[in-house]
Amino acid sequence: MRFLALFILIGATFSAKAQSYRPKAGETVLKVDIEGRGSYYISLFVKEAPKTTAHILKLVKAKFYDGLRYHKVEKSPRPFLVQVGDPLSKKGNLEADNMGSGGSGTKIPFEDSGYSNMVGMVGLAAPPTNRDAGDSQFYVLLDSARFLNGNYTIFGKVIQGMEIVKKIERGDRVTAITLLVP
Repeated sequence: MRFLALFILIGATFSAKAQSYRPKAGETVLKVDIEGRGSYYISLFVKEAPKTTAHILKLVKAKFYDGLRYHKVEKSPRPFLVQVGDPLSKKGNLEADNMGSGGSGTKIPFEDSGYSNMVGMVGLAAPPTNRDAGDSQFYVLLDSARFLNGNYTIFGKVIQGMEIVKKIERGDRVTAITLLVP
């Protein structure tokens, strides 16, 4: 019985450590909590995409993302991406024609961060015809998508919790996005 209790305690400790991330000095990390799924962590490319990351951090501090739903999830025919950041998704119909068109009202010009659209990269969504009109919506890539290179600012990378990102379904809700301090 003691062995079983010790095994459960060790397992719980390991599980708790797997769910948290401590940023290193100089690292800017966001924790994204998804209702009923868990958390994932994004390391921001502050030096490479300063305007984009400053805008995203401003929205995070204002709790803009809290309660928004993932309105775009593309997993078929192959895994592609999950996307969040449209304020219309908070209470609106995810099937509505205007879903995916909302934002905070601030347009952020394209920044070439030097990163490629690979698995786990986080990019600023923008209309396909205007890469200088990104705002609050961002995507996380589930697979490589080099054809997106040069069209969307890559401003971060998932550094922990990609298994959570892969489980996200359309309609899943962000409970909170928080800035972790080293």
